[in-house]
Amino acid sequence: MSDGDSLANIMQRLDSFVEQRDWNQFHSIKNIVASVGIEAAELTETVQWTNPSVEDAKADQELIQNISHETADVMMYCLRLCSILNLDPIQIMNDKFAINRMKYPADVVRGSSAKYTEYE
Repeated sequence: MSDGDSLANIMQRLDSFVEQRDWNQFHSIKNIVASVGIEAAELTETVQWTNPSVEDAKADQELIQNISHETADVMMYCLRLCSILNLDPIQIMNDKFAINRMKYPADVVRGSSAKYTEYE
């Protein structure tokens, strides 16, 4: 990744892309949140009816490309939401790491996929 590909730069490029197309009028919170869900469903669709291993997925260039494109769509809409709401994506992820560390202490949850409410 080059210096020009910082998260801040990507967000600025995304905002500029939207502005150049006069799409701000369509980027309400509801529409962007809905778009995150829609794109997440499209990401899920890439493996619907299959269950590839990591190795199988990496060996299938078409699948990797589809996953890559749909993952980018999800992330771009999430970053757009952050931009609209003036949220710092790095800060909110760090905040969530702190919350999850408390919810899921490593020494208690190691090897388990149970929800945190089962540990309280």
